[in-house]
Amino acid sequence: MGQEPDYRFTLANERTFLAWVRTSLALAAGGLAAVSLIPEFYGSEVLGILLLGLSFATAATSYRRWALNEAAMRLGQPLPPSRLPQMMAAGTALVALVAAALFVIETV
Repeated sequence: MGQEPDYRFTLANERTFLAWVRTSLALAAGGLAAVSLIPEFYGSEVLGILLLGLSFATAATSYRRWALNEAAMRLGQPLPPSRLPQMMAAGTALVALVAAALFVIETV
């Protein structure tokens, strides 16, 4: 399938994929921590589920992004656009808003 790309680009693509996987693992750890370490906090389950959902979406989309980039490099085509950064930004903003709202509810 196409030509072998410069190995530096392939390795850079792989490092980016692994960075997304590390981000996904951190989100999963945060979600599990929210549920198990702060159970007395009102809404910790909601916060944990949001973080776990964002973790799943990040892990699932990162592999597809890696594969599409790899194929494009082999075929000499432009890299395809990705919605992963936009999804991460929106998801993180949503988690932050929910966490802030739950904190306000808890302290009132």
